Amino acid sequence: MSTWKMRSTLGRLAVTALALTLAAAPAAAQSVMKLANATINDVQHEWQKQFAAELQTRAGGAVTTEIYPASQLGAIPQMAEGVVLGTIESFISPTAFLTPVDPRFQIFDVPGLFSSPENLVAVVHDPAYRDHLETMFLDKGVRVIGAIFNSPTIALTRQPVDTLEGFKGLKIRTFASPLQMKPMESLGAIPSPLPLSEVVPQLQSGGIDGMLAGMPILTAFKYYDVAKNVTDLNFTQILSVALVNEAWFQAQTPEVQEAIRAAGRAAEVSVFPWGVENLARANKVWTDNGGVVLALPADQQQAMMTNFRKIGEEVVGANPAVKAEYDILYKVVEEKAGK
Repeated sequence: MSTWKMRSTLGRLAVTALALTLAAAPAAAQSVMKLANATINDVQHEWQKQFAAELQTRAGGAVTTEIYPASQLGAIPQMAEGVVLGTIESFISPTAFLTPVDPRFQIFDVPGLFSSPENLVAVVHDPAYRDHLETMFLDKGVRVIGAIFNSPTIALTRQPVDTLEGFKGLKIRTFASPLQMKPMESLGAIPSPLPLSEVVPQLQSGGIDGMLAGMPILTAFKYYDVAKNVTDLNFTQILSVALVNEAWFQAQTPEVQEAIRAAGRAAEVSVFPWGVENLARANKVWTDNGGVVLALPADQQQAMMTNFRKIGEEVVGANPAVKAEYDILYKVVEEKAGK
């Protein structure tokens, strides 16, 4: 080959290589953010959708979000492990399911802690506390990018239960948290932590007699086709948090990091009224489909709450690290009382 032809060939190869490099550069710079969730068509799912829209506005094409609701990426324990290990970029869940990741998550589940949904929101959106919450679990490899009111805790049962005595001997699916398991044990029930994806088959087969949950979950998954009875225990206001893997977060540019933080907080604010309205819609859907909502006698509700609060204080007091975080949280709760 002549020198001219060799130079021409090398030139064409160089141009081709440069074109391929330039074509590949945007793809290499773009990050994929998988958003995992066990639920669907509820406030957690809505937060993910609003977060994705907010992030697109702030970060453009730097991050592509993919939402996987209804346990598409595995059962809750697998998704929680995935966000810690980094195989899933983000996972949203009630805090009670995250106690295996870090026992400090259980401070938000102390019975009677939050007096109302508005009180919960006032606390977690306190600027100083929200900053603290975001970085509380960095030592476990996760960052909180979303904190939202989920729903009050209710009990679904195959047979109607309108007294505390009625819970004795029942196998009740709980979150994997001492602050759900121990209160139910105190009523004589048998707590049975299960992934959400396994609850319906267990209810249908009689493997369990009921579950603790929020009403929007019951209607989203049409639990009224399996069991019709809800007892409005309302002993906690469930807080859901969206986590992101910290190593993945740190791999993003400073601009993308700030966009993620801002998008999460913007979605928190906008999703709250949607969640409150959805709770009202869910209650109507439940009764429209033949479901019933029962309440304990007032004296039994009061006695239950006194007992549950005592259990909560004992659980958080048993671990110094948990107690320290609970004291910080409780101070903010007192400051926001009535708000």
